[in-house]
Amino acid sequence: MSQTNENTDPHKNIWLILIATCLFTFMSTLDASIVNIAMPTISKSLSINMSDAEWIVSVYMITICCLLIFWGKISDTIGKVKVFKIGTLIFVIGSLFCGISPSLEILLISRIVQALGASMTMATNYGIITENFPKEMRGKSLGILGSFVSLGSIAGPGIGGIIIQRLSWHYIFLINIPIGLFAIILGYFVFPKSKKKDIPLSLDFLGFILFDISIISLFMGIFIGQVTGFGVPLVIGLFILFVLTLIGFIFREKKAKDPLIDMTIFNSKSFSLGLLCALLIFSSNLFMNTLIPFYLQDTLKLSSLLSGFILMCVPIAMVFVAPISGTLSDKFGSEGLTFIGLLVVCISQLLFIFIGINTPIPYLVVLALLTGTGVALFQSPNNSIIMSSVAPNHLGIAGSINSLARNLGMVIGLSLSTTILYSSMSYKAGYKVTSYIQGRDDLFLYGLHVAFSVSFILCFIAFLITVYRLFKKKFIS
Repeated sequence: MSQTNENTDPHKNIWLILIATCLFTFMSTLDASIVNIAMPTISKSLSINMSDAEWIVSVYMITICCLLIFWGKISDTIGKVKVFKIGTLIFVIGSLFCGISPSLEILLISRIVQALGASMTMATNYGIITENFPKEMRGKSLGILGSFVSLGSIAGPGIGGIIIQRLSWHYIFLINIPIGLFAIILGYFVFPKSKKKDIPLSLDFLGFILFDISIISLFMGIFIGQVTGFGVPLVIGLFILFVLTLIGFIFREKKAKDPLIDMTIFNSKSFSLGLLCALLIFSSNLFMNTLIPFYLQDTLKLSSLLSGFILMCVPIAMVFVAPISGTLSDKFGSEGLTFIGLLVVCISQLLFIFIGINTPIPYLVVLALLTGTGVALFQSPNNSIIMSSVAPNHLGIAGSINSLARNLGMVIGLSLSTTILYSSMSYKAGYKVTSYIQGRDDLFLYGLHVAFSVSFILCFIAFLITVYRLFKKKFIS
């Protein structure tokens, strides 16, 4: 049989391809969250205030979300491996400039370069793995990749705390360079050679502009609203602009001759419901990622090092459980595992509602391990459901939409968690609260419990979706 695309070479080492892909997936997702814990240190080092420092995180997330769909479309035309390889090099260069930046302005520009490379790898990683692994191994391979995605998203505070405890903030970026160079060299030898495709490259630039305006207006509305409040005219106007441009984008894509996104991809309920579940769970993940560091260090008065080790229990559990979950999904199907995983996550989020000032550390470790286990049991088969429900010529765009759902979930979770926390604290105190008040642990714990109640609701909605999905497969299909 003749080779028709880049995934038909039976002799390539697929596990080395997976390692190279996972390394960059981990670094690109890690760099979205690791900066959070370093912000106070960076603010002092660069002599800037915290509101300015927050743009170090924001500009990275905005750039990635604006470019994911673009690179997904490009990769379906010129090849996913080619886009991924270029992205890895750009990401390493961006990391170097971030690590040696002497000012906020240069650091922000460097973060944009870093995000450009990250968006190229995030848009293609799921497609590369889906193409190169046979169907009977797809759940396991996507499970391992998914564990690195979640690992990078959740491990930021833990790894960042350990690095800052021992080294300067520059090393949260510079550590990417040796790992990245190793992955680039490995990828050069193990990635299949991209075949030149006969598909002409045609982009819907109007759709791309509408999509980017909608993403930027959404993010700006969220970030500005957290500072000024969500009732001010500017924030309301940004959210209105988001809705209008999003509607305009959808109508444009339905009529465009060569759309950025073929909207028929959403006709698959497996694809659409899988994306919605991913959005909800990554939003929920950010509640723990954002709020628990304050609880550990300010309420329980633990060191940043011990706090980092407790938070690391989540990704540690995921590293062990995700490949097992993926393997089981290959053998027994994915819907049942997503049901079990989300049930475990719901239980963990429910238990977080009741933590207090006297909660023992071993109990918190168990909760962290329980959360990581549940997310891993869910994430691996859910990714398999999403990527197996689209045609091969849509793998690039499907992977980029999957990554977009994850990144949007992180932004929504970050915004929701802090907004609910401080709003609840303000309600309890009777005056506006915008930070942790020393000596008023009761205010923080009240806000924390309300926030985790919302996190539980997000998980429970995802759980109900999996119940529907499982019921449909068992009794209707």
